[in-house]
Amino acid sequence: MPTTEELGKEIEKIKERNRKVEADKAWEVSLIRRVAISVSTYLLVVIFLTVLGIDKPFLSAIIPAAAYLISTLSLGILKSWWLNKKVTS
Repeated sequence: MPTTEELGKEIEKIKERNRKVEADKAWEVSLIRRVAISVSTYLLVVIFLTVLGIDKPFLSAIIPAAAYLISTLSLGILKSWWLNKKVTS
């Protein structure tokens, strides 16, 4: 049977892991992350469209970057709906 001290150490390990998981989750849903991915997507698409010789690459590149932002913003709504439906089922 584990001692009180061993159990305390295990609890601290679990708490530390939970802090890391919470920090990772906060990063995954952060606005900074979403904007950074959108900006990098925009820049990469501008480069790609420019190499292909597409007219107005700066304007055309807005579409995929905006689509990414819209999709990530709507995922929160869909997740809430899904969780509510799952809990009530």
